[in-house]
Amino acid sequence: MIIDPAMLARLEWVAAGLGLVNIALLIFRSAWNFLFAILSVAIYVFIFFENRLYAESALQVFYILANVWGWLLWRRAGGTEARVPVRWLDWPSRVVWLTVTAALSLNLGWVMHRYTNAAMPFADSAIAGASVAAQLLLGFRRIENWVVWIAVDVAAVLLYINRGLYPTAGLYAGMLVMCLVGLKEWVEAERRGTGV
Repeated sequence: MIIDPAMLARLEWVAAGLGLVNIALLIFRSAWNFLFAILSVAIYVFIFFENRLYAESALQVFYILANVWGWLLWRRAGGTEARVPVRWLDWPSRVVWLTVTAALSLNLGWVMHRYTNAAMPFADSAIAGASVAAQLLLGFRRIENWVVWIAVDVAAVLLYINRGLYPTAGLYAGMLVMCLVGLKEWVEAERRGTGV
């Protein structure tokens, strides 16, 4: 263990709190959600690595980059001054997203199972793969991001309880509720015809 367990536990609570602020801002389509996301996931890099959830740890590095990218996209869409517009994917795009996500997740799980001492390689990689898809969909402001996040949150709560990461499991349980609210808000915004 690189980080003292007591310090790691305190950091986990800080990261969880920042994550909740991130999701609350995201529900209302505020571009400021990205700042809190970056801070939260930067801390989670270490938390997950220390718990041998390597795909989750690497995923946090991806999140840092994806949140910077998303912040830039949302700013261009007017997200710093107003709520950004949102919309649905078409059906062919949904099939492509699902197929690519499943293929990448399974392959990552196999690699981690074969070449690392990962605690739960297939569950870890499935959550990581779906999270990448959800984060990219979020950057593109597609409503489906919430559906994917809901599935991720359910799986993550179970994984984190299994690994003894109780504050993080609580964060993901809270995010599950917030994702349901976010899905409702974004669907209503899209139905108003402007996505705003």
